[in-house]
Amino acid sequence: MADQGGSNHGIARTSRTRTEEQRQKDLERIKDYRALEDQVRHHAAKNDYSSDVFALTSKLLRLNPEYYTVWNVRRRCLISGLLSKPSPGSSPSKALPTSSPTATTTTSSADFSSSLSTETPPAPESQTTGKSGITAEDDEEQKQQTRQQDQQNDQQILQKELHFTIPLLLESPKCYWIWSYRLWILKQVIERLPVPVARNIWEEELGLTSKMLLRDQRNFHAWGYRRHVVEQLESPELEGKSLVESEFEFTTKKISQNLSNFSAWHSRSKLIPRLLDERNANDEARKAFFEEELNKIGEAINVGPDDQSLWYYHQFLMLNLVNSAEHPTIAPAFTQEERVTYLRREIESIQELLEDYDDAKLIYEALFDYTLYLCQLQGRKPNEQEEKDLKGWLGNLKKLDPMRSGRWADLERDLGLKE
Repeated sequence: MADQGGSNHGIARTSRTRTEEQRQKDLERIKDYRALEDQVRHHAAKNDYSSDVFALTSKLLRLNPEYYTVWNVRRRCLISGLLSKPSPGSSPSKALPTSSPTATTTTSSADFSSSLSTETPPAPESQTTGKSGITAEDDEEQKQQTRQQDQQNDQQILQKELHFTIPLLLESPKCYWIWSYRLWILKQVIERLPVPVARNIWEEELGLTSKMLLRDQRNFHAWGYRRHVVEQLESPELEGKSLVESEFEFTTKKISQNLSNFSAWHSRSKLIPRLLDERNANDEARKAFFEEELNKIGEAINVGPDDQSLWYYHQFLMLNLVNSAEHPTIAPAFTQEERVTYLRREIESIQELLEDYDDAKLIYEALFDYTLYLCQLQGRKPNEQEEKDLKGWLGNLKKLDPMRSGRWADLERDLGLKE
């Protein structure tokens, strides 16, 4: 079945003395848990995915949301009976006239019929009457009403499922299986509901990720999930449009709240190429943007030179100068001289940091890498002074980061710096 134990990464374990009464209560809880688990396994083995089994999965997942097999049983319960059966070849999101995104109440038959009044009525000869006295037009209307009722039922169930997982997420925000299940539910939303309704639900999901990132700004699960939600909201399936500007502003906000937010810097780096393209930024605007980002990250590094997330973004900017063929470039029109000037300026600026932070190994790593970038950009080998600097920086890295002594030795050998 599944790995049934939750993880406790980063949480120190403490020993505690239990009374006999507490021990008996724990044993009773374990017994109840095992009995509940056996019930779910028993029904699943018989392909029984009834509403009763669905209720059992709710109880079990509240106790252990890491139990991924039970999430799969829950999915089967939904598609085996609780959710409607999609019509063959139909597109559920387009089966009915557009309705209000926030509507949750059942539309009356009169309202539904009136929404069809703009359609061209069929010719009289096409209105055949069956044995029951129902015309083809009446039969089609009944089918439309049935589909509408199915969609409203599906909407209620799917939204309840999203609500079901929220307390579990709050308690276990880094549980992969909860996030995965929510994505599956949201996929069902697209497949089964009218576009305006589906879009509204997905927009609410984007709001949820914002709230989750208020609780833990560096939750990489939530950041990755947010990028997927944005991608769907931009998709033709949800009649979307670009959200790159608002998402870029979101990363700015998160970075201003906490400079040490690797996920925010990472998302920012992924958004920039699209951002500039969609702005139709000319060469001058791109250069101004590059300098603004360089100044932003430079100020941050001055505050926290030991923060790896800051150096990650700084390196992203430097690689735009050196290897634009493999990295989306911010300013493709930079001349060779401008690229060299930027790199030299950054190297000098970073060297100045050593006056106050001579024990920060990330500074030495950056100086080492950027000096090699400069040589690569100019198509040459390190000169005598650069070789001397590289040796010195490697020597400091060996002392400050002995756990990676093999890496430093390899670099020293590959560059011919070992005497």
